[in-house]
Amino acid sequence: MPSGSHQNRRSADLSRRASARTPGGVHSSVRMSGPRPFISRAKGAWLYGVDGDSYVDYLLGQGPNFLGHAPDALVNAVTSAIRRGLIYGGQHELEVEAAEAVCQALEWPAMVRFAGSGTEAVQVALRLARAATGRRTVVRFEGHYHGWLDNVLVAPDGDGVWGAASAGQLDGDLDHFTIVPWNRPDVVEEVFRDHGDQIAAVVMEPIMVNAGVIQPRAGYLEHVRRLCTENGAVLIFDEIISGFRFGLGGAVERYGVVPDLATYGKALAGGWPVAAVAGRVELMELLNGQVIHAGTFNSSVAGMAAVKATVARLRQDPPYEAIEEHGAALMRGIQDIADANHLSVRLQGLPMAFHMSFGAAEVTDYRSLQELDLGLYADFAEALIHHGVWVAGRGVWYVSASHGDEELEAALTRISKTVSDWI
Repeated sequence: MPSGSHQNRRSADLSRRASARTPGGVHSSVRMSGPRPFISRAKGAWLYGVDGDSYVDYLLGQGPNFLGHAPDALVNAVTSAIRRGLIYGGQHELEVEAAEAVCQALEWPAMVRFAGSGTEAVQVALRLARAATGRRTVVRFEGHYHGWLDNVLVAPDGDGVWGAASAGQLDGDLDHFTIVPWNRPDVVEEVFRDHGDQIAAVVMEPIMVNAGVIQPRAGYLEHVRRLCTENGAVLIFDEIISGFRFGLGGAVERYGVVPDLATYGKALAGGWPVAAVAGRVELMELLNGQVIHAGTFNSSVAGMAAVKATVARLRQDPPYEAIEEHGAALMRGIQDIADANHLSVRLQGLPMAFHMSFGAAEVTDYRSLQELDLGLYADFAEALIHHGVWVAGRGVWYVSASHGDEELEAALTRISKTVSDWI
């Protein structure tokens, strides 16, 4: 818990030093609005701050620590592997074993190519789709996130028009994207009716985790799959967040709809920076000389050891039932605390990852999500952090295999104290 009068003394000093040498004092823009105390170590479902504070962690490094922080099997596998080297500039056995493990676990893809980040993996998928079809246009959806590069980073302006999100972006880089509301089959149908012969791909988060943890409407994924097949377009699932988290086979397993290509990351390597693109053989084989995908750190020894160890744990000792039970109990507990304090909260999503906000709007897409009081929740998140519950200000809560009864009791106690002090 926060440790009293000395709280944040070391964090304040480190923040001052960081700001002197690093713009904003952080190394990723998403952390500009995130928790600012400095962390000294992490284990399981707990973070420990430099000021002596402890936090029950439901941010999990923005999702990657699906097995919890520093799981022994993963740490041991990586440590053992890197004693033999880090980057060979050549092939090694671990990358073969990791590729086999991923394809066998997912079941649907024929091949996989590893990358360093989710942003990179998405770029590979888009390039493959355009190479395979000879077309340029890509259909994507409001509120879905596909990385921070110029040709995919978007945000709405004050009038709700989607375009460049950052100073320095070139508007022309977004010219070949058509951005439409998600979960609206009629809208996708209209786009294909008008431009079907120009569409190279449709890319989406099959579960819109990035904004609201919104599930697809019944039949929606099937509808988009059919339209892509009929019009010769490539269907890309961005499973960087959902992959391996919502089941061993991710959203593909949960909803039974198979894309042509999919990207994976975060939970794939248990917290190690690894991503991948997987898919049908005729698409993936374009990487055999026709489509360029490079990266010095692709399939690094440490990364492949982490993938192999993570997938082995998920297959041999599946944590999904326990994670679902914990997440469901946490959601019930939060709702009970809110009800007891006459506080209107909305909890939406799945127990492995859910969204918390204030308000009662029916949320099915990005536009309806904006009807909630997201700013009020961001303030509440800051209060939660102060009371020892580490969460994201945008409302997404992640649950790991390391969250158990002790963490649930601690979290609910701290959430209750937060609400009592906050209202």
